[in-house]
Amino acid sequence: MSNRIQEVKRLIQIKTALISVSDKTGLEELATFLQKQGVEIIATGGTARFIRNLGIEIKEVSEITGFPEILGGRVKTLHPVIEGGILARRDNPEDQEDLKKHQIKPLDLVVCNLYPFEKMIEKEETSLEKVVEEIDIGGITLLRASAKNFRYVVSVSSPCQYQELMEEMTKNGGAFPKDKSQKWAIEAFFRTSAYDGHIANYLTRLTYPEEEPFYPQFSLLLRKKYPLRYGENPHQRGAFYEDLSLDPQGFMRYIEHWGEKELSFNNLYDVQAAFSLVREYEDPAVVIVKHNNPCGVATDSNLSVAAQKALSGDPVSAYGGIVAFNRPVDKESAKVFRKLFIEVVIAPSYEEGARKIFSSKKNLRVIQAPLSSPSYFDLKKVDGGFLLQDKDIIDLDKNKLQVVTEKKPTPQEEEDLLFAWKVAKHVKSNAIVLAKDRETVGVGAGQMSRIDALYIALLKAHGREKGAVLASDAFFPFSDVVEEAGENGITAIIQPGGSIRDEDSIQACNKLGISMVFTGIRHFRH
Repeated sequence: MSNRIQEVKRLIQIKTALISVSDKTGLEELATFLQKQGVEIIATGGTARFIRNLGIEIKEVSEITGFPEILGGRVKTLHPVIEGGILARRDNPEDQEDLKKHQIKPLDLVVCNLYPFEKMIEKEETSLEKVVEEIDIGGITLLRASAKNFRYVVSVSSPCQYQELMEEMTKNGGAFPKDKSQKWAIEAFFRTSAYDGHIANYLTRLTYPEEEPFYPQFSLLLRKKYPLRYGENPHQRGAFYEDLSLDPQGFMRYIEHWGEKELSFNNLYDVQAAFSLVREYEDPAVVIVKHNNPCGVATDSNLSVAAQKALSGDPVSAYGGIVAFNRPVDKESAKVFRKLFIEVVIAPSYEEGARKIFSSKKNLRVIQAPLSSPSYFDLKKVDGGFLLQDKDIIDLDKNKLQVVTEKKPTPQEEEDLLFAWKVAKHVKSNAIVLAKDRETVGVGAGQMSRIDALYIALLKAHGREKGAVLASDAFFPFSDVVEEAGENGITAIIQPGGSIRDEDSIQACNKLGISMVFTGIRHFRH
């Protein structure tokens, strides 16, 4: 008997429900279920009409409050009879006395979803006046009130919860577990918080357009999309969260994943690096990334040729890498990687032949994602706060390149310089990229000194450096890079310029017969 009493105490008996929803998805099934359970249903205007048209008996809110909807529907449920019925504590004598005194019926279930504010602001042609009318007031209040009183009232804030609600009520004789009510209260508070965040962010953008994105305040809205196998290392946990505030259109939100193996933290981090680089190129391009650095990059009019060239850039480092394409992948391009172990491939789409080849590789994760525009902002977490900056997406106008040497680059060298410059932007600093015929032949990444980055790039080139061009993400503090490049047959250099010793490097180039251009743009990447 005592166990039964304890079980009852852990349940909320559903006798009366208030329903007020904008999204009517699943409402017919839910209302029919509640009627069969003998639950009294109270509803607001449009919701009441929908349910009544199903032949289900309901009461409108105005019948309960004795007060009509006013201000064109702006005020419907903001009334002591409604809020009191939600907020009353069932085990508090004073609350129960107030209910009795004012003839207020307790409400056990609140089903509410909010005006579609997010959808309204996504429309290109909309006005502030229209948007303001989509700011929900009564619904927010219903959800907050029911979530606050979760020990006695169940707060249902999404149609996604209807099925579980019905299953629990069926299993528990018309009651709902209190522990789940608490979890649903948390969901309700997160939904109301995110809703208010969207409103605040929208109005902030309108009010402070000149400060974008460095607003006085900004709500960072994140939603967990899926867990990851682990974090950067197996002892670290990981998950992917969608950014609903600064970057709502980012391609990561729209990826489709094929393959039995789950994505890891490192997979997604490297996918970001690979896809960010490959979409820099207008011609068919293939990028191979390892540990967040490109190790093979190539462009060609033929995608399969670009794939072969990218792989030949550093076939040893490509093992276990991430491969990105900026075109639909055909069978011939997929064949290039058939015998190589790679972790992930990502592309806008795949032809059937390519899909079959990749599907035969058991541990390969195949990702499809749209070639959407890159994000405009970059957010990094540091202890106690965030660092926010514009994304490094500045375009280089080749007509503004400053040739600073006696020798000018040939048209082929200029093409290779621009190709290598794009790669260098995506290599960890200090970065040196060697390229020839629109393919990388050596990449030196993440070194504390620029000359060491060049040594590594030359090591990776395996003798292919002769006749190649060199790109550096930042200026040369000394002429040593130029001198080493000249000794190894480098014919042209692209770098930002801006060093107090630029003249030393220029004179070294003139002495060695190397052409050099300045961009005036630095591309540090940490």
